[in-house]
Amino acid sequence: MDSDGATLGMMRYGPSGRDDAPTTTLWSPSGQIWAVVLLLMAFGIVMVWSASVSVGIRQGSAVSGLNSYPVKQALFAAVGIVLIFFFERFPYRVFLPLSKLVLLGLIVTLALVLIPGIGVEINHARRWFGFGSFLLQPSEYAKVGWVIYLSSYLTRKKDQLHRFFYGIGPSLWALGLLCVLLLLEPDYGTSAIVVGVSFVLWMAGGVPWRHLFLFIPVAGLGLAALVIHSPYRVARLMAFLNPWTDPLDSGYNLIQSLIAVGSGGFWGKGLGAGQQKLFYLPEPFTDFIVAVMAEELGFVGIVFLTAMIMFFSWRGLGVALKATDDLGGLLALGLTFLIVFQSWFNIGVVLGLFPTKGLTCPFLSYGGSSLTANCIAVGIVLNVARRARW
Repeated sequence: MDSDGATLGMMRYGPSGRDDAPTTTLWSPSGQIWAVVLLLMAFGIVMVWSASVSVGIRQGSAVSGLNSYPVKQALFAAVGIVLIFFFERFPYRVFLPLSKLVLLGLIVTLALVLIPGIGVEINHARRWFGFGSFLLQPSEYAKVGWVIYLSSYLTRKKDQLHRFFYGIGPSLWALGLLCVLLLLEPDYGTSAIVVGVSFVLWMAGGVPWRHLFLFIPVAGLGLAALVIHSPYRVARLMAFLNPWTDPLDSGYNLIQSLIAVGSGGFWGKGLGAGQQKLFYLPEPFTDFIVAVMAEELGFVGIVFLTAMIMFFSWRGLGVALKATDDLGGLLALGLTFLIVFQSWFNIGVVLGLFPTKGLTCPFLSYGGSSLTANCIAVGIVLNVARRARW
């Protein structure tokens, strides 16, 4: 990631940047990332099938046919695999001159989704574009787009990061605008993810600690203001601290999730034998699919999932450390952190470690936007891996 690294990258791949990397094998870092992602996607399809049976029957789609949730999840996975192949071979250095267009595109789409008649409102949230029976959630792609923009920005500005107004300042304004648009949907979980990944990239990109220390209290005050001025969020916070104070309303989701997790025991009740998904647990195949997995596959299932996440984290961070340039290292770090942080956050919500938020578990939860966006992120990480100095 220094000048010597860039020179080494040019010697290995040529001045044109052509990818002369060897073919990916199962034992190569790229092959291992491919293996864990494919395994998680396959596991996710199975869990979506199990968790969506009751809802599918009630909606008339049963468990087979193109309208069923597991079949649609499998189709999303197929599209995701194509996206991984594409972005694995798409030269990531092209993002450097295109990053401002990426930022503009994600801001425009997040603004359009807020307009009645264009954006689709579900459960008092306007987060989707509707195309027939298909829903597209731009905030899922905005997370990936933001990592691309901020990584490119830090690469371009690396010699000016010691100056607040010319260094971190413009990216702070861009982050603020992005978060405002997300909060208007409202989508607090995605806002938290974006802020978290920004802080990691600022640290890794060389922003001085004195500037980051100024950001922490501002972010904390903003979060406190959002909570205090919203009775709904105050109720969510109180339910997180003690869900039994309101077991039929604000504490209901967490109580049902903990019942599912606790009743699974060590080995679980068996795949498909869970009971909490039978209209007790809300969003059983999206936000709370990990709770269904814990009930049916027990502690063993949770250990398997966390092992896969930790393995992906290890390999993704390894790619970041071995990148041949600053842009590649920041992209791999930011996108790995994006997927891993959201995974831990979702699991933490299911276990009652974090307040309930509408965040899916990457590769496991049902949802085309979430799955394909995460596949784009994996493809870019693999792209950096192909050019890394192993």
